[in-house]
Amino acid sequence: MGRQYAEVTHMAIETKIEGNKLIITCDLEKPTPSASGKTLVVVSTRGNIKTSCMVDGKPLTIGLNAYIAK
Repeated sequence: MGRQYAEVTHMAIETKIEGNKLIITCDLEKPTPSASGKTLVVVSTRGNIKTSCMVDGKPLTIGLNAYIAK
């Protein structure tokens, strides 16, 4: 498999494929309560986002949430 590289920036989230690895880089946000109030969200795509990264000729969609205990 040849080296693959694709990149998209959406909000404060960057995705790219290098070789067979998906690399996601995010800016941390100020912790804010989740909808349930049980955790504090520090990174979120707030739903799924379509990227320009391609897998089998199709755009890769990601949904990401990173949080800490309250």
